[in-house]
Amino acid sequence: MMEFVDLETYCMGTNIIQRIYGDKGSEVVKLVETELKRLEGMLSFHSSFSEVSLINERAGFEYVPVSNETLYIINKAKKYSELSSGAFDITAAPLIGLWGVFSEKQRVPLYEEIKEAQELIGHRDIIIDDRTSSIKLAKYGQKIDLGGIAKGFAADRAVEIYKNNGINSAFINIGGNVLVLGNKPDGTSWNIGIQNPLETRGECIGAVAVSDKTVVTSGDYVRYFEKNNVRYHHILDPRTGYPSSSEVMSVTVIGESSIDADAVSTAAFILGLEEGMKFIESMESVHAVFITKNKKVYATEGIRDSFIFTGHEKGFNYINQ
Repeated sequence: MMEFVDLETYCMGTNIIQRIYGDKGSEVVKLVETELKRLEGMLSFHSSFSEVSLINERAGFEYVPVSNETLYIINKAKKYSELSSGAFDITAAPLIGLWGVFSEKQRVPLYEEIKEAQELIGHRDIIIDDRTSSIKLAKYGQKIDLGGIAKGFAADRAVEIYKNNGINSAFINIGGNVLVLGNKPDGTSWNIGIQNPLETRGECIGAVAVSDKTVVTSGDYVRYFEKNNVRYHHILDPRTGYPSSSEVMSVTVIGESSIDADAVSTAAFILGLEEGMKFIESMESVHAVFITKNKKVYATEGIRDSFIFTGHEKGFNYINQ
C-alpha cells in the first residue's frame, strides 16, 4: 500500500484534516499548514492586522490596497452576491455580529437592531478598483466577513500546493469544505459522505463518488442555539435579517472549485429547494444534493449517477426525479 501522511490541525477557525499519499507527504503537509496560517492572517475578520480588518476600519473613507488573493476572493464573493440576488453577501458582517454567530454571545436581537444592521448590508457598496488592487466600502460602519468563502479558497490553494509538489492523490477537509486530488491510490474514486442533519457527526444519509472534485456542505446543524423553545441556526438570510427559514436542512455542492462551491452552497441553502435547484442547474459543472426538513433528498441531474443513497434506513426518502 502506498505510504501516506495524515495531519489534523486547527486554523481559520475550524479543524483541518489532510491525507497525502506519496513519499513527499510529510514535507507537503507542512507547506500547506504554513500557507493556511498565512491566509488566515490576511483574511481573518477577527485579526486587527488582516486586510479584511483594514477594509472594515476604513469603510466610508478610503480605498485599501490589498493582495491579489484578497482581491480575487472579494471579486468572487461579489459575483455570487449578484447571481444569488443577495442571498449570499459578505457585507452581512454587522448582522452576524448582532446574532453572535460562532461566539459565546449568541442572542436573538431586537427587530429594530436587525433593521439597523440591514442598512449596512449591500454587496453593491463593495467598490473594487482592479487596476490598483484596492477595495473600499461605501458607508461608514459597513463590514465584510469572508467566513463564507475563504475556506473554499484555502482548499483550492492547498490542492495547488499538492500539484506543484508532485502529489497525485490527496484529501483535505477544511471545516466541511472537502477537496480531493485525483483518485485514491488503488485507482478508485473517493467516497465523500453526506451528513445526516439529524444525527451526530459522521452519521451519513449517503455519499458521492468523486475524483478531482470539491464537496462542500452548508447545514443548519453546524451551529445553533435555542431561546424560548425556538431553534436559531447560524446561516443568516441577509434579505430578512434572520436565520434562513427555507425548507432545507442542508445543501451539499459538488464542483471543481472549492471557492465557488463554498459561496454556492450558502446561497442555495438560503434560496431554498426550488430556487436553489434552479440556481445550481444554471451553472456549468456544479451539482448538489438537497436535504429538506420533511426528510426528502433531492439530487441535481448531473450528480445522480455518482450519488449513493443510504438514508432510507433513517427514514429519508430519495426523490430521484
